[in-house]
Amino acid sequence: MTHVFDLPDSLVKRAEELAREDGVSLNAWGPSALVQKIGAVETAAEFFRRKSAGASKGFASSLDLIPDNPPMPGDELPAA
Repeated sequence: MTHVFDLPDSLVKRAEELAREDGVSLNAWGPSALVQKIGAVETAAEFFRRKSAGASKGFASSLDLIPDNPPMPGDELPAA
């Protein structure tokens, strides 16, 4: 099954450059890049799943004690 991604030209150009640096075609490089990204995300997700499974109830309840105040000046999230 073939899937087509509608990618910006700048992204395709950079991917082509990286593929060329690796000495492979874009068709060979693209799936490899996706596999690497999926592996990294799944590895990180598993790490945090393991870490959160061991969190104590005391720690979780202590987070409930933190007041719900607005951020201090300079600590706001950037506008979307």
